[in-house]
Amino acid sequence: MSANSFGSRDTLRVGDAGYEIYRLDAVEGAGRLPYSLKILLENLLRTEDGANITADHIRALAQWDPTAAPSVEIQFTPARVIMQDFTGVPCVVDLATMREAVRDLGGDPARINPLAPAEMVIDHSVIVDFFGGQDSFRRNVEREYERNHERYQFLRWGQTAFDEFKVVPPGTGIVHQVNIEHLARVVMIRDGKAYPDTCVGTDSHTTMENGIGVLGWGVGGIEAEAAMLGQPISMLIPRVVGFKLTGKLPAGATATDLVLTITEMLRKHGVVGKFVEFYGEGVSSVPLANRATIGNMSPEFGSTCAIFPIDGQTIDYLTLTGRSAEQVALVEAYAKAQGLWLDPAADEPVFSEYIELDLATVVPSIAGPKRPQDRIALSEAKSAWRAAVKDYAAPTILSPGDEASDESFPASDSPAISHDSNGDKPHAAGHNGDRPRRPVQVALADGTSFEIDHGVVTIAAITSCTNTSNPYVMMGAALLARNAVEKGLTRKPWVKTSLAPGSQVVTGYFERSGLQPYLDKVGFNLVGYGCTTCIGNSGPLQEEISAAIQENDLAVTAVLSGNRNFEGRINPDVKMNYLASPPLVVAYALAGTMDLDLNTEPLGVGSDGEPVFLADIWPSPEEVSAVVASSIDQDMFLKDYADVFKGDETWRSLPIPTGDTFEWDPASTYVRKAPYFDGMPASPEPVTDISGARVLAKLSDSVTTDHISPAGAIKVGTPAAEYLRENGVEVKDFNSYGSRRGNHEVMIRGTFANIRLRNLLLDGVEGGYTRDFTREGGPQSFIYDASANYQAAGTPLVVLAGKEYGSGSSRDWAAKGTALLGVRAVIAESYERIHRSNLIGMGVLPLQFPEGETAESLGLTGEETFDITGVEALNEGGVPQTVTVRADDKEFQAVVRIDTPGEADYYRHGGIMQYVLRSLLAKS
Repeated sequence: MSANSFGSRDTLRVGDAGYEIYRLDAVEGAGRLPYSLKILLENLLRTEDGANITADHIRALAQWDPTAAPSVEIQFTPARVIMQDFTGVPCVVDLATMREAVRDLGGDPARINPLAPAEMVIDHSVIVDFFGGQDSFRRNVEREYERNHERYQFLRWGQTAFDEFKVVPPGTGIVHQVNIEHLARVVMIRDGKAYPDTCVGTDSHTTMENGIGVLGWGVGGIEAEAAMLGQPISMLIPRVVGFKLTGKLPAGATATDLVLTITEMLRKHGVVGKFVEFYGEGVSSVPLANRATIGNMSPEFGSTCAIFPIDGQTIDYLTLTGRSAEQVALVEAYAKAQGLWLDPAADEPVFSEYIELDLATVVPSIAGPKRPQDRIALSEAKSAWRAAVKDYAAPTILSPGDEASDESFPASDSPAISHDSNGDKPHAAGHNGDRPRRPVQVALADGTSFEIDHGVVTIAAITSCTNTSNPYVMMGAALLARNAVEKGLTRKPWVKTSLAPGSQVVTGYFERSGLQPYLDKVGFNLVGYGCTTCIGNSGPLQEEISAAIQENDLAVTAVLSGNRNFEGRINPDVKMNYLASPPLVVAYALAGTMDLDLNTEPLGVGSDGEPVFLADIWPSPEEVSAVVASSIDQDMFLKDYADVFKGDETWRSLPIPTGDTFEWDPASTYVRKAPYFDGMPASPEPVTDISGARVLAKLSDSVTTDHISPAGAIKVGTPAAEYLRENGVEVKDFNSYGSRRGNHEVMIRGTFANIRLRNLLLDGVEGGYTRDFTREGGPQSFIYDASANYQAAGTPLVVLAGKEYGSGSSRDWAAKGTALLGVRAVIAESYERIHRSNLIGMGVLPLQFPEGETAESLGLTGEETFDITGVEALNEGGVPQTVTVRADDKEFQAVVRIDTPGEADYYRHGGIMQYVLRSLLAKS
């Protein structure tokens, strides 16, 4: 029960029902706040306890100074938690392990139970092993169950053992699309109270829910566990960036083009750690599907969230997606009563910073080849690729007698690959200007032969909830496929095509519109409902194509409708990755190469012998809207979500153990008891300074959690692969790192093992390697092997890094793996918000170089021995601003990036899980 210091408790009548609410207008100054801060204010009013959340906290938020740097800490209590299976499995493993730890310390294991609703969607485990056939979906799902039955049994046990924990089974959809289409409440009803639906998730793209007015963002799995166990999230009152939208999108521009434009703008503006809120006359013209697409990519902006207020578009969407009439009425009534309803006539909210976009200026775009913020206008895509490929492929001298036999690159406007009239068999077309060439002949087992070169598109994937939740871009892709088929075009034979929608509703409207057969004919058959290519589950390329790429070191490309295109993420054979709208994904599959100007050069030759240009097959916005309107209705959502937690017969027939604690299988290579509580005392021991530390890795700028956290395929010959082979797992059954997140032994071995990681302790070496200074001369070694030697010698480790360390997904294993490798501290120039928080949550100290200084400017080679003193000041209850770092004969003051008292408590306890467990024991 709230302390209700401001007398804000009231009753809201909606029809015949009455709900207890906490009125924002009871607090002076609340009316001027941005939408997002109003939601935080209500959260404080409702959870005010006079101790952790006080009247002073509420006043501080109501009197928010938009110009001030964040400095006031508040405690945010999310209404619910959402998870996907990659990040969710470790959460359930940890909860199961905590039950045993509580039991071992004399407590009741049943006390470890979610106190807030927690829902998991199993969506990250399907891999595109099979594509281009009518049975691709069935075969991929069968392989998914073969690979993951241990994990799925464990999750089925969790669904029965934990209260308030529900699982959406495999083959249903992508977590964020299922969230906005069904799970999100927008306004919660619980214990007679009505309040805003706030939700944190174990995936950074949880922010997709911002599009329907739900405040939430991605957190680490360890923070999510704490939230499930009733712990508030400690945060500073943020700066809020107002993003004004005016005008309307022009014909030919899609939601994807819009979000890539916004991503570029906000990355340049700088919004890391800030809220972004959309307002202005243009908001009402942005369909909710587009809002969700924008919200989804908040992590690519760098912002904590990117939210839209509630309005008529929200209400229409909730009605369309099958929410009850009572729920829809409550959302509208509550939003209007609390000043959360978008009123175009009202005064503009006050923001910390302002940015503006005229939607009419958005042009067709892609982004790449390795960062989502690197937007390229489609008209410049060919020249941009030619400029970028020089970083990935060296000029090649062709043998005498080949079509071009010297190193010169004469200017030419001809396309990179030209095609015979059937559109299938390419042949070399010269050097084509200043680009490297390495034409390679490939013959497939079915007798198909062709030539590939740098820049060919080897993967074209309609994937990721970012765009597959948006019927406008999805219908656009289907209509473009229809038009292409009618012209006689199909995909090039070296392109691996896939369609992985975010929910079964997409299949429903493709079938109802009669367009799925056209997608099938150009190779975009259904491969699964899940997050596939966007997270690296693209599956292998055909063997002959893969071999040709590897043997000739070709810089081939992938085009996907996702949100992430980091190096090494999509496929180990693919060096350059481009984000694009679903229609452009289809177009590039038809073209087969990035070395083509889609605006001026033909995609191929039609069945009538005439060249076919993109403009010839691009559907009009009017046609797209008409097909969307005629193909989607409420009944589709009601049908597909009627029994969403039940699953198919395969899911329901999985055998599961019973009881409050899990029966661990010692032979399992998927799910193992976590080591975090081994030997943990009931009370925390004092924190200590760090002495005699060695550098495990010295890293440059923009090292992402993809570089740190194990992800993608498990490569033969690596420590993780050797562990699996030693435990009887054959190479064909290695599966992905993500699928084995419940086994810390695999994950430790895969931490810092990304094939594109560049550890500056080594010269020109990529991958999970370092120098092992426990051995004479510090020879090159796998990072895991060196870590094992350091830990055996009792040597603590540090990591040195540049700017934006840990940007990317909210991956708890980036922090868990770092801690388990023996890293005591990270010293970086700057951090991405989530990873810094996760490091603290695992007991790793995040430090920052002095302003303007870097490892290079301080003369650090990484070969030094480090002492860090002043850490023990944390034992006195406060947080020191700096600590002293000595590296051989060098010394500097590092800034301590423990930003709140709550984070300090977590660090003193050795991590957030240890803090929560001890807190629960203290209350029992």
